[in-house]
Amino acid sequence: MSSRNGSEATRRTVIIAGVANLLVGLAKLVAGILSGSSAMLAESAHSAADTLDQVFLLASLRQANRPASRDHPFGHGQERYFWSLLAAFGIFIAGAGFSVFEGILALTRTQSESPLIAYGALAIAFVAEGTSFARALWQVRGEARRSHEEVLHHVETSPDITVKVALFEDSAAMVGLVIAGLGVGLRQLTGSPVWDGGASIAIGVLLVVVAVKLGMDSKELLIGRAASTEVEQAIREEIESRPGVGALLELRTMHMGPDAIIIAARVALDDDLGADQTEDLADEIDRRLAEKLPLQSHVFIDPTQAPRATPSRTGGPPLGQG
Repeated sequence: MSSRNGSEATRRTVIIAGVANLLVGLAKLVAGILSGSSAMLAESAHSAADTLDQVFLLASLRQANRPASRDHPFGHGQERYFWSLLAAFGIFIAGAGFSVFEGILALTRTQSESPLIAYGALAIAFVAEGTSFARALWQVRGEARRSHEEVLHHVETSPDITVKVALFEDSAAMVGLVIAGLGVGLRQLTGSPVWDGGASIAIGVLLVVVAVKLGMDSKELLIGRAASTEVEQAIREEIESRPGVGALLELRTMHMGPDAIIIAARVALDDDLGADQTEDLADEIDRRLAEKLPLQSHVFIDPTQAPRATPSRTGGPPLGQG
């Protein structure tokens, strides 16, 4: 899949998630007010936070697609990580904070309204959230299949944090609906507000876990994460297979967004290569990596001689070192 097609697929996934969150958030809010269920109000805050996050993610897609400039010569791909970090803060503050606070207040309440409308809202939410979750999972499974990876491994290592945010949000939404349903049902059976308040607090704790995980992933990518082991191995094999390359002495990579990567390689060349041949070799490596990798690559080759292992007569470091 090309970078453009991948961005369009991600955009559709985010839009579907945003529409689902907006619709079910309104349904949960109405149900929470009419039924007096703190768990439903917590779920409405959860959906509100998720909807805000989809706005952040759409902004990230738009900003990241801006062309390279003098101030940003490698493009704006890392905008995706910045906005994803804001989305994690949104989940933590708007979703988790309200859910825990509402749950604590619910522990002291005694009034109880009919839970039927809450059950209706939960049913609507299951359909809408399930559709959004299926879309995010479908995209992740497709990406994992094209990368020849297991789904869980792909989710953990993928640099496309936008899709990961959508998938984690939808997964948390499905779990949150189950918790809310249990809270409403047990409150109806026992008449105790503890179950409803406890469900609201549990939803808040769930959102804290999701927010911290997404925040840590965004931070790791924002400060510069290397390519996966599989991608680095493919780069290494391609460089070392080129005629004229004596050894690959050092390889460093860094993601500049989900669709772009910097490759810096220090390469020992055969002694009989001239300057023109060295330039041609570097161009060939650049071209071959662009064809082989599913990413936009910025390749920098540092040609050098293989390090000498024989120490100098004075006992100092090898020539060229120290």
